[in-house]
Amino acid sequence: MTTRISALVVTGLTAFCVGIGLACAAELRIGMSSEPSSLDPHFHNLASNNNIAAHVFEALTRFDSDSRLVAGLADSWRVVDDTTWEFKLRRDVRFHDGSELTAEDVIWSLDRPATIANSPGAFTLYTKQIVDKQIVDQNTLWLKTATPYPLMLNDLSAIFIVSKKATQGLKSEEFASGNGLVGTGPFRFVSFNRGDRLELARNENYQGEKPAWDRVTMRFLTNDPSRMAALLSGDVDAIENVPSADVGQLRTNPSFQVFSKVSHRLIYFTLDQGRDVTPFISDRSGQPLLNNPFKDLRVRQAFNKAINRTVIAEKVMEGLGIPTANLVPSPMFGYNPALKVEAFDPERARKLLAEAGYPDGFGLTIHGPNNRYINDDKILQAVAQMLSRIGIKISVEAMPLTVFFPRANKKEFTMALAGWGSQTGEVSSPLRSILATINAEKGMGTVNFGLYSNPKLDALLEEALRSVDDRKREKLLQDAVAVAITDVGLIPIHHQVATWAARKGVVYIPRTDERTLGSQFVAR
Repeated sequence: MTTRISALVVTGLTAFCVGIGLACAAELRIGMSSEPSSLDPHFHNLASNNNIAAHVFEALTRFDSDSRLVAGLADSWRVVDDTTWEFKLRRDVRFHDGSELTAEDVIWSLDRPATIANSPGAFTLYTKQIVDKQIVDQNTLWLKTATPYPLMLNDLSAIFIVSKKATQGLKSEEFASGNGLVGTGPFRFVSFNRGDRLELARNENYQGEKPAWDRVTMRFLTNDPSRMAALLSGDVDAIENVPSADVGQLRTNPSFQVFSKVSHRLIYFTLDQGRDVTPFISDRSGQPLLNNPFKDLRVRQAFNKAINRTVIAEKVMEGLGIPTANLVPSPMFGYNPALKVEAFDPERARKLLAEAGYPDGFGLTIHGPNNRYINDDKILQAVAQMLSRIGIKISVEAMPLTVFFPRANKKEFTMALAGWGSQTGEVSSPLRSILATINAEKGMGTVNFGLYSNPKLDALLEEALRSVDDRKREKLLQDAVAVAITDVGLIPIHHQVATWAARKGVVYIPRTDERTLGSQFVAR
């Protein structure tokens, strides 16, 4: 088997040349585990969308592979007063069409998320705090907030800067044909075939370090065996999200290399706590319940105790999951060391259900994607089996992410598997997005699928977002996390361990944000 694989790698279609201490490549082909729902960088705050956008566009600030904040299109910044930030743009930065980046493009990009209708996951979460924008000169702008706002730099990393000229008047669906995909990033858009592939070409005028590859083709291979087979056969040079069962095989195969890193993506279950009657729940005979059990803390606690996270991490994830009771992993800002992973205790779970008035359990359908997270469908099945042991008559409905997220955004589900990566590099990201009380005016709760609401959490979060004292802010955020976890605002399962694999001679620099970037593959 190894001999055959080696031969296929050597004779693969990708042009690859190695000289004395030098390497060059014509094309890099990557097998992606999910495809974007949109190419509009401001339409849907989804990891697969943001991953693609990061090739074509840049933000004012960005995070490196270890989630440390660094400069992006902003060359420098300073605090003018308590509520005013000044940003200096890098000079002579040009969009792919040759036009120069200006402060007007930046302001257009910051205003644009609020104009997009029917967004399944709005980016306004990161722009609502800006109440005024002023152009000082072509390369300088001031951003004003209503109150001191210490997370400005973190939030701006999530907003990609687009060309006003190229995007004005465009609808989000028009981006799929290449319209509007005019950025300043390391790659230029070439073509997109939904369900198949995205093709990119190196931006020869890129101001930063130029990628090693003339072209990058991202093939959407959402089925794990198909993605793995494509790597082994030489159809692709690298893949993301290596199937957990195949990691060991690749690690011992001299023709391939595996790269991994604990990511900041939390895998969790959201529970409908906002409605008195919830759709996918019934008594054990199948008749609808006239009350929502998840509004009772004891039921939420029972579900939390019924899940054996160690078994999921070891058996389902095969080591690619780190059980957690936090929203972000250590040592990220806001990690609360006092929170311990919930102990598996099915006996106590059954007692809690009985105390809540459900000694015989009830019927429930749980939902989730089957092509978005590592082993997401297997996690659903494992949790279903665990819940059945405490008396829950359970069924599972897994579906493609393109079906799941629009439905989740409409709050259609009672209990659903989801994931959240801390895009801003600290814990306020999940607190604001998936747990804060939904408030469109403030941009809060944009993906709060469970309609969770806790005034104590909201108050701690709002105070933290106003605090410019880092120690005080972190303590407030840690307290807010403790409120959410104690109240079982969601059920945390684990943080993923992100993996990539590539043929020998291709190296990937792994990232905590799980992004698969063509610019971070090098030939060695």
